[in-house]
Amino acid sequence: MVEFVVPEPDYDRYSNRQLAAVPLAVLALALLVLAGWTLMTGTPVTPGIEFTGGTEIQVATDASQSEVRQTLDYAESVQPIAGSNEFIVTTQETDSEAISSAARSAGYEVVSVQSRSASFGADAQRLALIGIGVAFVGMSLLVFALFRTFVPSIAVVISAFSDIIIPLALMNVFQIKLSLGSVAALLMLIGYSVDSDILLNNHILRRRGSFYESTYRAMQTGVTMTITSISAMVVMWIVSSLFGIPLLPDLAIVLVFGLTADLMNTYMLNLSLLRWYKYEGVAR
Repeated sequence: MVEFVVPEPDYDRYSNRQLAAVPLAVLALALLVLAGWTLMTGTPVTPGIEFTGGTEIQVATDASQSEVRQTLDYAESVQPIAGSNEFIVTTQETDSEAISSAARSAGYEVVSVQSRSASFGADAQRLALIGIGVAFVGMSLLVFALFRTFVPSIAVVISAFSDIIIPLALMNVFQIKLSLGSVAALLMLIGYSVDSDILLNNHILRRRGSFYESTYRAMQTGVTMTITSISAMVVMWIVSSLFGIPLLPDLAIVLVFGLTADLMNTYMLNLSLLRWYKYEGVAR
């Protein structure tokens, strides 16, 4: 069995401000992207049909993707299903009968149709936001109850917050709409983030050994775990995108964004706060 060896960075070369500057700058940029998107569109992230209402229709045809998009001018996206002659067409129109009729008139075989009303989408969006908010608040309370000191606790909370904000901003950059898959990924990121941050905090605050010995032990486990998860999500994204599997592409790519951000936030931002806490008189 091949063991993954994490290189030991020379943290002594960098001050706490230098370590924290990069993740904080990325977080600030992500917040600016979300603020700008909100001013332009009215929402921080563009919602998909699950949250706005709309119709998803699956058609079979020998036509190309561009021909399908040109023929069905109401389509917002046309996604081919690998290994078949079928396409998944989505639109914010809710009249499924008219959409199906238009597809049949164009000579396409309608395989399936799913429609969601605008009111149902609004309810789903509200519940999704409430779910993310409750999960984050619950995580924060649990972290403060676990460590019972402000700096280590707030380090975990800030890192988890950044792990959610950065993927949301990247969704706008790469034009990924908010879907049930991406909401599930954001909820999972709260757990992933807390896992790696608590691992680091426990090794530094509650284990024997010097600060850097504890840090490297935590990194050996935490970085291996995160990189393994990123690799699995990349494979999931590729396979689910090729075969047109719903929800999984959004879930996988948002997790890749968040887990990559988590490496930066945990081993730069969180670590800098812990080092300041340990060595600059706050813990005494």
